[in-house]
Amino acid sequence: MRNSNQNSTSKRYQGYTQQYIGGQWRDGQSKDSRIIDTNPYDGKELVVIRGASVADVNDAYTSALAAQPAWEATSPRERAAIMRRAADILLARRDEIIDLTIQETGGIRKFAEIIWYFAWSITDASASYPALVKGGILQSDVPNQESMYYRKALGVVTVISPWNSPINLTQRSLAPALALGNTVVLKPASDTPITGGLIHAKVFAEAGLPPDVLNVVVGSSSEIGDAVIKHPVSNLVSFTGSTSVGRSLLGKVGESPMLKRLALELGGNAPFVVLDDADLDAAVQALVVGRFLHQGQICMSANRAIVVASVHDAFVDKLVERIKSLPSGDPQHADTVIGPLINNAQVKSVLAKIEKAKSEGLHMILGGDVFGAMANIIPPHVFVDVASHHALAREESFGPVLPILKARDEAHALELANDTEFGLSSAVFTKDLERGRRFILQVKAGMGHVNDIPIADSEYAPFGGERNSGIGRFNSDWIVDEYTRTHWITTQRTRAELPF
Repeated sequence: MRNSNQNSTSKRYQGYTQQYIGGQWRDGQSKDSRIIDTNPYDGKELVVIRGASVADVNDAYTSALAAQPAWEATSPRERAAIMRRAADILLARRDEIIDLTIQETGGIRKFAEIIWYFAWSITDASASYPALVKGGILQSDVPNQESMYYRKALGVVTVISPWNSPINLTQRSLAPALALGNTVVLKPASDTPITGGLIHAKVFAEAGLPPDVLNVVVGSSSEIGDAVIKHPVSNLVSFTGSTSVGRSLLGKVGESPMLKRLALELGGNAPFVVLDDADLDAAVQALVVGRFLHQGQICMSANRAIVVASVHDAFVDKLVERIKSLPSGDPQHADTVIGPLINNAQVKSVLAKIEKAKSEGLHMILGGDVFGAMANIIPPHVFVDVASHHALAREESFGPVLPILKARDEAHALELANDTEFGLSSAVFTKDLERGRRFILQVKAGMGHVNDIPIADSEYAPFGGERNSGIGRFNSDWIVDEYTRTHWITTQRTRAELPF
């Protein structure tokens, strides 16, 4: 039997217990699936949602398809106005959304504030995207022919959003897609159905988005995942998540009756390089934030530290001292830095990586036992003398675990940085800014930062990875290209001269 506090918590979120399909809130039709949304820190139940069925998914796509022509025909000014109103609503509900994020993701308050800001900023920026859609007149060698190209909305877009940073990573795909005249079917992760999906439906409905333009289906991937991915109505699938799942999407999309585009933001193994002339105190602070923010459950997180030998020992001493001071526990507390992992499966995955590192003989200089009400707070673990071939240096841990690799010199550091299948983000620390820029340009990644953390995003900059870290780019002109299609048109003003 639930205690009174648990009942009180549940009542706060009763507005998020249904699917949003065809402009209506309705119960899912799954016979077996119930999505139980719980607080990762204390296990308290937030909401229970009856899952969507394949029939619900079909209804969502039918609604989106029917609404798309009229939505694309809506004036750019009106679509921009809806984006601005949605941004204003996010601003007005800042505290509510931050609290929801803490409750649903287990993220610390500072993390929740950061990702709320990114969700708001991309929504605000999306108001300018309709004006970025441009066509043009082309030269033609054909006599009396006018050649032009237009850019149009893709049509119906599928967004599959992750649990680790749901409010902003959902909005990063959703707001631009809507602003550019697409309709959307959104499937949030089952761990975060509110901040990854249902709250977006409420915000955009309040902002005046027409019914049917956005549909949100909450359900188990085993029941509706393939139906969402393969649906013939969808023209693009935007997925943020693991590389393994992203790879599976490539095959599943190929099985769809209609070929479609894929936008994939996948895993990372970001190198954090400390060169011999680095400001060690600044590098330590940046690495602590870049690795342990949100318990390391960020794709851009500093997954490996690579430190040049001449400063290695001094850097490690400073780093360990700083990590030991990090408060852990309840993410609601303002000073907490290390909170819980999202669920028990993630805890098991991280612990398995730690045990494997120990079995390989890696030297652990900082660690500790799992604790917390749900036994899902893992204290920071640090390993030194890690080689590039070790699993800890090659795999994305997605947890508060840091391997440190020792580089002989700058050239070796670059070699180690590029010794990975991933290529999302990267960072280097040096007092010589030109040296840092030269170094980071040689790292095989979509993004690089000199004297800063690898966790960075901007509505004005291209966000995305190389290699097994993804396909495509987000933000500004780059997302306009992703979410629109080019249509070439010619007009023959006189009778054409044809070969026969």
